[in-house]
Amino acid sequence: MSRLDELLLATGKLSSDDLRRVQLVQQERGEPMERLLLELGFMSEDDLLPVLADYYRAPLIGVRDFPQDPPALDSINPAYFRQARICPLRVEDGQLVAAMADPGDVDAVEALEKATGLRVVRRLARERELLDALSAYDTEGDGPPDRLEAENGEGGYLEEDQDVVAHLRDLASEAPVIRLVNVMISRAMEQRASDIHIEPFEKELRVRYRIDGILHDIESPPRWMQAALISRVKLMAKLDIAERRLPQDGRIKLRMLGREVDLRVSTLPTLYGESVVLRILDRSSITLSLESLGFPTDTLELFETLIAKPYGMILVTGPTGSGKTTTLYGALDKINSPDKKIITIEDPVEYQLSGVNQVHVKPQIGLSFASGLRSIVRQDPDVIMIGEIRDYETAEIAIQSALTGHLVFSTLHTNDAAGAVTRLLEMGVEDYLLASSLLGVMAQRLVRSLCRQCRRPSHSGLELEEQGLGANGVANGTAPAPSLSYDAVGCEACANTGYHGRRGIFELMTVDEDIRPLILKRASADVIKNRAIAAQEMRVLRDDGWRTVGQGLTTVAEVLRVTQE
Repeated sequence: MSRLDELLLATGKLSSDDLRRVQLVQQERGEPMERLLLELGFMSEDDLLPVLADYYRAPLIGVRDFPQDPPALDSINPAYFRQARICPLRVEDGQLVAAMADPGDVDAVEALEKATGLRVVRRLARERELLDALSAYDTEGDGPPDRLEAENGEGGYLEEDQDVVAHLRDLASEAPVIRLVNVMISRAMEQRASDIHIEPFEKELRVRYRIDGILHDIESPPRWMQAALISRVKLMAKLDIAERRLPQDGRIKLRMLGREVDLRVSTLPTLYGESVVLRILDRSSITLSLESLGFPTDTLELFETLIAKPYGMILVTGPTGSGKTTTLYGALDKINSPDKKIITIEDPVEYQLSGVNQVHVKPQIGLSFASGLRSIVRQDPDVIMIGEIRDYETAEIAIQSALTGHLVFSTLHTNDAAGAVTRLLEMGVEDYLLASSLLGVMAQRLVRSLCRQCRRPSHSGLELEEQGLGANGVANGTAPAPSLSYDAVGCEACANTGYHGRRGIFELMTVDEDIRPLILKRASADVIKNRAIAAQEMRVLRDDGWRTVGQGLTTVAEVLRVTQE
């Protein structure tokens, strides 16, 4: 076993079986071990670089260690530095201190020593930081002279011929670009990001991670790498790299950090190029247990009673990204048993559920929610989950299914539980059919959970109460704001955000003898909501938010951010 193998195993990040797999690939492809570890997703760059620094005895440097004005070496073409991934740092005592992305490249070191007559002292650097620093050598400042973006007078891009498309494909297949995309994805997973946003602007290429529902800027690659970076993502998603005028959607399946990960890719043409969003669907991160989603005990018991019914319709409402699908998956997992046939129709199927038949809608070939539902009903299911009710036709089939002995789950985009009733009536659903089929509606939001290691007691809730703000944001609300709460502070454990993870707040309304007559009368959402509060003691979203604040689980600011009354 080589010294590098021993150092890799000593990190605890790589098992001996994984090491053997990488070695087999190395024998087939003849590529360096460190490149394959990153490309195949066995290790992250942050874990690998200290090992390489030890192995090559080349100290790891950061972006601050690069000089603003690198030493002039007239005997060498600046293009060579980019090709060899070497950045001169300084000349001292007859030695050239140089940063290298691959300190093991002996040929590059020897060539540099012969050309300069200086002994090269190696330093290890992140490839992205090194290439960014090399921009000082470029004649145009913001990118290499042969960059591909040729803008027309309107800020768009000129038509590419076959040579340029082939050039794009070659750029996207280069090892530095492949590693950059892999590192970007692996870092997003390490930081628990749900989305990666790659956004081109006039003078910069911006990369952001959405972590716990909030976007965070990260260190972005240089603007000149835009074409190669986006082309690499599009190739991975099997999209047309020559088409940059129309939006495209694709999917990537890969193994990263020892986990199987799906990524949904969406491209959108903008003024300065294509904006790309990658939605990370990590199968190992999905929570199927209802108990772990943050339900209060009484709400959970009532919801479990509803999902145990033999037939009827249950709706979950909220904006995009509020955890509706996760809640429905948890409900399906709870009732999934060998004696039940469960079929879902989704757009798209985000996670695969064992023992559940899942259908992915494809409108381009005529497989919509409505057409798919008609076929699903003929499959004799016991439980049906519809990703979203978007139109009257889908709503009508869903309600008919609920009335004919099926338990139907679906989602709607409304602000609260009562609003789902009026939304369906506005779609054209008959009031008597809705009153007979609807079992209950749950509205939900996701709030960021306080970091338990750095939260700090506060009295912001008491200040709200002194202002006369109750649970509904008005005087005399149904529940007072908590007198003791906590503030987010920030520490290393939570990446200085003060929060770590998210949990739900819920509003559950059952359709009973108090609510059913109001549906038949086509009452407004406010009337239905007030009746549910009075008759069922329904806890509205902000009430449940105050409950979580009082338990020290989130902050007043988070509850106010996600609720509106």
